[in-house]
Amino acid sequence: MKIEFLGAAQTVTGSMHLVHAPQATILLDCGLYQGRRRDSYERNRRLPFRPRDVDVCVLSHAHIDHSGALPMLPQGGFEGTVYMTPATRDLCVAMLEDAAAIQQQDARFLARQKARGESDAEPLQPLYDYDDVLAILDRTVTLPYHRRTSIGPGVELSFLDAGHVLGSAIVVLDIDVEGLRERIVFTGDLGRRGMPILRDPEIPTGANVLISESTYGDRLHAPIERIDDELAAVLQRTFARGGKVIIPSFALERAQEVILALRRLRAQGRMPEMPVYVDSPLTVRVTDVFKLHPECYDSETRRLIQEGESPFEFEGLRYVASVEESKRVTASKRPAVVISASGMCENGRILHHLKATIGNPRNTVLIVGFQAPHTLGRRLVEGRTRVRIFGVEQERRCEVVVLNGLSAHADQADLLRFAESVRARGKLRQVALVHGDPGPQRELRRLLEEHRFPDVRVPAQGDILEV
Repeated sequence: MKIEFLGAAQTVTGSMHLVHAPQATILLDCGLYQGRRRDSYERNRRLPFRPRDVDVCVLSHAHIDHSGALPMLPQGGFEGTVYMTPATRDLCVAMLEDAAAIQQQDARFLARQKARGESDAEPLQPLYDYDDVLAILDRTVTLPYHRRTSIGPGVELSFLDAGHVLGSAIVVLDIDVEGLRERIVFTGDLGRRGMPILRDPEIPTGANVLISESTYGDRLHAPIERIDDELAAVLQRTFARGGKVIIPSFALERAQEVILALRRLRAQGRMPEMPVYVDSPLTVRVTDVFKLHPECYDSETRRLIQEGESPFEFEGLRYVASVEESKRVTASKRPAVVISASGMCENGRILHHLKATIGNPRNTVLIVGFQAPHTLGRRLVEGRTRVRIFGVEQERRCEVVVLNGLSAHADQADLLRFAESVRARGKLRQVALVHGDPGPQRELRRLLEEHRFPDVRVPAQGDILEV
């Protein structure tokens, strides 16, 4: 049996791994590579395998870097089934439709700019459309946590709660190899312990091979209690300047966590009297999906709901849906908080807000999530004073603040604790580190080997692990 690493290998995006079992080929995740627009398009426009050769796909969660290439599978002749949790399927309906719409909108916008001579960026063709999204959704089957099922000859699947985003799953594959059972565990993206809204990650038993994410393999997150203080300070000083706080945020999970944090500050009287706009139709849809899946919540969030409180509503919060209202929010000069997608500032409405605000020193861009190399978000984190938006160079004069404590990814201590717990509950022989940049992966590998894990690999794209 072999595992082939085709995405999120020595990088933090584009999750895609093939398990070549004796009687079936299983695809773990089918994500889009997210980075600089042109580079992403070139990497994404062709899948690195033949979809018709895949028997079944298993999706860990709905983030686009894990799910975003799913609609390309039917284009290549895939006729199998895609398994995911019920909450993940509901989220994928919204997120994949949104991804298709954004590709179409960006293609039209760039073409218009090119025609007017306002940009030197080359036009792009959408990777897929709405019909492609419907084609893959027709092939999905949902599987609740802890329910084991056969997904092919000699292959059984079960999901555990990964605690990363709504519906996120640790994938457990039991594969028959010449009469012996091999258990492969794939973390997808592993959540942090003690975070609001969701439960902590579960620990699988009996694992022989662990494929683990490693995004923050070289660092520790600040305690969650400190985040509210830092967020309050950003709001107060930006309000005092008469500026806006622009928050690029992933529509799934991060936006909801930011909303919950702002709700706490408002209840404690620590937030200035400034309106909060969630300017992302996708975030609105995702938040509605959250309300449908209380089975994924932790006890504190369930208690709020039972008491008649919505964790995603408070006075002064407004969800923006129409383009016209979005334009009014962008044009307004009044202090406000604007939460908008995409999280890495590569497409969507956030680009219009950044174009309107980054040149004004009164404003603040608040980064609340990981920014992949070569993205606009990463350039802002790096402190660049000139950046390109829609192909046009802009001077950045606003304040940029990075608030890493809201990360939904496990940090180094969480990753080590999880791996040790998996080893203690099974006969773990091999560990493969994926979904991480080379530096964090090297440090996490060193730490695991220091703790006497016997066979720790850091596969590059195209590498094959013999099980």
